[in-house]
Formats: sequence, structure tokens, C-alpha cells
Amino acid sequence: MAGCVARRALAVGSRWWSRSLATARGSRPLCAVGEAGALPPVASATTRRHLSSRNRAEGKVLETVGVFEVPKQNGKYETGQLFLHSVFGYRGVVLFPWQARLYDRDVASAAPEKTENPAGHGSKEVKGKTHTYYQVLIDARDCPHISQRSQTEAVTFLANHDDSRALYAIPGLDYVSHEDILPYTSTDQVPIQHELFERFLLYDQTKAPPFVARETLRAWQEKNHPWLELSDVHRETTENIRVTVIPFYMGMREAQNSHVYWWRYCIRLENLDSDVVQLRERHWRIFSLSGTLETVRGRGVVGREPVLSKEQPAFQYSSHVSLQASSGHMWGTFRFERPDGSHFDVRIPPFSLESNKDEKTPPSGLHW
Repeated sequence: MAGCVARRALAVGSRWWSRSLATARGSRPLCAVGEAGALPPVASATTRRHLSSRNRAEGKVLETVGVFEVPKQNGKYETGQLFLHSVFGYRGVVLFPWQARLYDRDVASAAPEKTENPAGHGSKEVKGKTHTYYQVLIDARDCPHISQRSQTEAVTFLANHDDSRALYAIPGLDYVSHEDILPYTSTDQVPIQHELFERFLLYDQTKAPPFVARETLRAWQEKNHPWLELSDVHRETTENIRVTVIPFYMGMREAQNSHVYWWRYCIRLENLDSDVVQLRERHWRIFSLSGTLETVRGRGVVGREPVLSKEQPAFQYSSHVSLQASSGHMWGTFRFERPDGSHFDVRIPPFSLESNKDEKTPPSGLHW
């Protein structure tokens, strides 16, 4: 038996959701505050702004958004599946899955199909395994409250004109790992507020989930596949700080009689311990196939020095890099500070920057 899903703004750590989920798996109802036997509640982002230090809503009204379903241990979620993000707490809907290669430097794979060993970051060989991610839409009502993100996630593209550095973005479009999906159902025919929701999905009460792909979604996926595709994920843990990197190729532009290749990379930092730490510095090494090796140092990331705590254990951001070569590698370290003032370095797993061999012109806008 499932129960009510009550949600709050996005200072929700994965530890709260793990408790909720364990109860859901045990068939105990998940209900809004005020009902007998309710779990510690979460308040709607539209009705509350402040949290206590223990992540409890302070005298605010809760908003029920649906009914939890049992998370899938095997198989994939279908197009139209509603979910809560287990780490960042936002509401979303699945558009379609990606089959990525996960290179986890903490886990030895028993049956590799592909290996990587980037130059310049030790000799450790990492074996990849298949892992499911999903292209999703984020509910626009939750975007202002995603406090553990440097920005609301968006997919960026190269603009199709003479300015080789110009980018444009589709906001509220994200990539979510299978284990971060907390599925739920809703009787609302438009449960997610996003400008693309009704363009991409059609309500059909005879289906489960009751939202099916429109032809516009299929056409958009096919036309933009090279610039949306998630192929490789890289992960490494140092002193209980896990770093996950996902690179995306964005395309090539001509600038000053040379070719400039662009990539976007998304980085997630997770504190797997209960001790509070703060990111202070970044140190990147960027190797280009042309033979250049660049070093980049700086304070924090994207103008912030995030604190990772038990209540908010994760932080995620995206950035971009360009090379005057069709491929390269990146690796480096993040320097963290403990409450006693001591520092330690966390390794960024090395990852390849590869361009598409069958490259076409990147999109200049939404393609239907």
C-alpha cells in the first residue's frame, strides 16, 4: 500500500528520502502532517521558505502532490513517469532514458566492455559498466528552491552564428541517475509546470504512467540526439567525498581560421560522511590532442564555495571548456576545508573530451 507524498523545498538531503523510501517499501503510508502515524513531513515549496536545523517545516501548510510508488530495482522507468529527485528534492517527469557507461574508480567491474586510462592521471585502469540515466523536465515551481545547485540545470548548446563563444540554453532540462528517481503518481492532468510538458507529453488515463510521448518529443529527440546524448559518467571518492563528472560534446566552431571544439561538463559533489566540509579551491589540468597542457587554479567553483553537510550533502554545477583540437582529457583536484581549519584534496576522476566523428551542425534553437 502506498501513501500520500508530501513535499517541501529543496534543502532535502538524501538521508531524509532514504528513511521515507524505506517506509514506502515496507508498505507504511506516507502522509501529510496532521495525519496519524505520519513521517517527518516535507512542506511544499510554494507554501514555505524556512527550515529548522533539523529539516522540519515550521508551522507551514503542506501540499500533497501524489502517491509514492515502489522504486524499480530492475528495468527502466517509462516516458511520462513522475518522480521526486532523491537528492535535490524537485518534482520532475521522465522524457526518455540514456544508456551510459559508468567508470567508477571505487568499484572493480567484473565484466568490462570498455576501459579507459587517460594520460596524466596515474596508471589505474577503470572498467565501465552500463548504467541508466534519464532525460527529465524539472517543475518550474521548484527551481527557485534548489539550494544545492549553482543554477537550475539547463542543457546548453552552441549558438549557430558567427560568435564562436555564444551559447543558449534550455532551462529545466536535467539528467537523473536511475537510483535518484523516487516515482509517484498523480491525478493531476498537468502535474509538472514546464513550458515543454504539454508539447512533449499527452495525458492518456488508459496508460500507466498516464502521460505518453507526443510525436514532437520523438522528433526533437531524434534531431537533437548528438547534442543531448549522455554516453560516459566518471566517479571517484576521496576521504568520503564523491565526485561524479558527466561530459557532453557541444560541437565545433571556426574562429580566426582555426577550429574550436566545445564541451559542457556537469559535476556533482557528495559528502558521504556526517562531518561538515567546505570546498575552497579547484585545480584543473587540461590536456589537448594538439599537445598543450593547461593548468587552471581558482577559488571555489562557479563563484561559490559550497558547504557539504549532513543536511545538505550534495552540490552540483555545470561549466564549459574549449580546445583547438578534436579531443583531450581533463583531471584535477578540489581542495576542501574541515571545521578545524585543516585541508585535504579530493581527486576529480579523469575524463575524456571526445568529438563526434559524424558531426553535423549544432542546433540553433528548439528543433521539432
